[in-house]
Amino acid sequence: MFDSSNLIVTAWNDEQLVGVSRSITNWVWSCYLADLAVHPAFKKAGIGKELVRLTKEKLGEQSMLLLLSVPTAMEYYPKIGMIKEDRAFTILRTE
Repeated sequence: MFDSSNLIVTAWNDEQLVGVSRSITNWVWSCYLADLAVHPAFKKAGIGKELVRLTKEKLGEQSMLLLLSVPTAMEYYPKIGMIKEDRAFTILRTE
């Protein structure tokens, strides 16, 4: 998964990896934020919000950022400034 990603932003506490934002982007039109993960001991410290901010900063203004949320995180993303979309379509995995 990391080898096929072209934008990865990480957060560290000394030598410990505590957060990661993993994305796939064309750098012009869109960026799919495939994974946003924060170590449970560091949640509610603003790390996820900062990882999203840094990801968007690296993309620039012209590219949109989108993600698919797990059900348990649906309330989180609006809190960090993301807009819920109702105009998406999917073909689900078969495995």
